[in-house]
Amino acid sequence: MKSIEIKAEIRKEIGKKATKQLRRQEHVPCVLYGQNKENVHFHAHRNDFRKLVYTPNSYIVNLDIDGKKSQAILKTIDFHPVTDAIQHIDFYRIDTSKAFKIPVPVTTSGLSAGIQAGGVLQINRRKLLVRATAENMPDTIDIDITDIGIGEAVRIDDLNEQHENLEFLDPQSVVVSVNVTRLAKALDELEEGEEGIEGEEGESAEETAAEETSKE
Repeated sequence: MKSIEIKAEIRKEIGKKATKQLRRQEHVPCVLYGQNKENVHFHAHRNDFRKLVYTPNSYIVNLDIDGKKSQAILKTIDFHPVTDAIQHIDFYRIDTSKAFKIPVPVTTSGLSAGIQAGGVLQINRRKLLVRATAENMPDTIDIDITDIGIGEAVRIDDLNEQHENLEFLDPQSVVVSVNVTRLAKALDELEEGEEGIEGEEGESAEETAAEETSKE
């Protein structure tokens, strides 16, 4: 799995006043926790987090906090409600020799038979929560859609069969599907409506003829 390195400094003071001061200096207050070890409060300039935060990728984060190194994953992140500036980040400490869980991006490959027939691809899950060791953790979950027809889908159960070294933690659900386009669906509904009108007109004509016959 991809990794990224971030150098940071221990927070000497913790509290609202110290936090505001850090943010004024464009630094982001952070916490490293997990693995039954003591929490570590640290900070780094917000630009150091850009490649980690503003990307669809997921990373193992190699933290260097005043020379002390740890491996972690980004757990939660808070943004300012108005400016969208990063306000706080929580990192979860991991042991890469043991299985850990992390959201992994979904990608697709191949040209679907359903798309060639006029369908449209819908990606229901952009990331999937996966558990594995670092050695087995992929950068992406690639799904071959070549054989997917209109009205067909790839589900979590299908992926479990394809990836023996990965445990998918998301509930059973559709990951990608090929659906009928809105235009095709609208045309089908229009045709059905016209058939219904024609049927009603036919019935009305028969009723009129029957009434005239009865009057004679």
